[in-house]
Amino acid sequence: MSAPDLPGTRRASQRWTQSSSFGPHAFGPRPYVPRAANREQRHSLSRWSQIKIWWREVDRALLCLIFVIMAFGAVAVAAGSTASARRLSTASETLPDLYFFYRHMVWQVVGVAVMIGVSFLSRENARRLGLVLAVGMTGALLLVPIVGTEVNGAQRWLEIGMRFQPSEFLKPGFVIFVAWILSWRLRDPNLPVVSLTAIALGIVAILLMMQPNLGGTILFIGVWFVLILLSGVPVQRLSILVGAGLAAFTATYFLYDNARNRIDAFLGGGTAFDQVDLAERTLLAGGWLGSGYGLGIRKMTLPEAHTDYIFSVIGEEFGLIACALVVIAYLAFVSRVLMKLIDEEDLFALLAGSGLAALFGGQAFINILVNLQLFPSKGMTLPLISYGGSSTIAICLTVGLLLAITKRNPFLRRETRGVRDLLGFSQERGNQRDVTKRIKGARI
Repeated sequence: MSAPDLPGTRRASQRWTQSSSFGPHAFGPRPYVPRAANREQRHSLSRWSQIKIWWREVDRALLCLIFVIMAFGAVAVAAGSTASARRLSTASETLPDLYFFYRHMVWQVVGVAVMIGVSFLSRENARRLGLVLAVGMTGALLLVPIVGTEVNGAQRWLEIGMRFQPSEFLKPGFVIFVAWILSWRLRDPNLPVVSLTAIALGIVAILLMMQPNLGGTILFIGVWFVLILLSGVPVQRLSILVGAGLAAFTATYFLYDNARNRIDAFLGGGTAFDQVDLAERTLLAGGWLGSGYGLGIRKMTLPEAHTDYIFSVIGEEFGLIACALVVIAYLAFVSRVLMKLIDEEDLFALLAGSGLAALFGGQAFINILVNLQLFPSKGMTLPLISYGGSSTIAICLTVGLLLAITKRNPFLRRETRGVRDLLGFSQERGNQRDVTKRIKGARI
């Protein structure tokens, strides 16, 4: 019998020399690298296999809710297209009644393609895309005051073959950027992550107020505040942030004419010729069941019936019950995302998913409150329902990133505790403490 080839022996070294002199493994056996192997295996999959994996991991209930809301949007834009087309027609050019509906369907098809394509990204690539959007769209905002296009008294758009609003594409990028910064606390609790995100918010707020875009600024601040709450900021810091926010809002009222005029008009009550008052009258004109598709009358005098005030058109032609269904659909969307994230163990995914849901739901309910005359006019569209070109693509991009971040293999078990387990663990610890106190009290 021959002696075994123990490491360090002459025979083992001879075997190593012989095996390393030729063949594909010239430097010995290849080490196993899980990340590289998984990447090669994913690239070797066929397109159909990738689609099946995507369908298994994506949140199909959330995807169905998205298509339901988009179907609401198609019908609503068809109802509001007549009013806007006749309002914008001139003596030299008459727009067809369904002009905006046809264009909206084209933008919806493009938006769905963007949403599905982005949802195929891995969580890591979705984070990278969000960071690229944050940096690139912030740079685009710097160009808006210089070469931007002015529409209706606001300079918010850039023209590069097509007109787009950089702040719309900045929204998902900003959420992912802030979530990424706040997740650094797991590496080092002493990092000033709140201060870094506050600086980023201040830069964005200044650029938006220069346009002016008060509604967008409020939305950014609200989403940032939600992310700060979820990251676990101490109560003392939270009180400081609330005080700073109130001081900034007060300063905005006294130093910013556009904000002061809108707030004064909201608090003082509108007239019969104000947009918000017209929107409320249009919303209530249809009653509970509505006047019927194409039979609305008040919508003909409503400006931006196919975009900012499309919720009022839904109320007039389809009734308050249809408006309630739209609100329920948005609530179901946000609730579904939060229920999906309750089992998430990755802090970045938890913050990014919650922030994107807050962004989507916040924009929807600000628009609804404006139509109900419960909030000052903001010029903000209703997500996935209002007509829009670049805004529709930006919202679909946001939803696509949300689908990518919330994807999860249903056959994989969690390696660490999720939010649900952490809450249950803390409750169990609290119950144990109560029992311990009772036992000590009984002994005494």
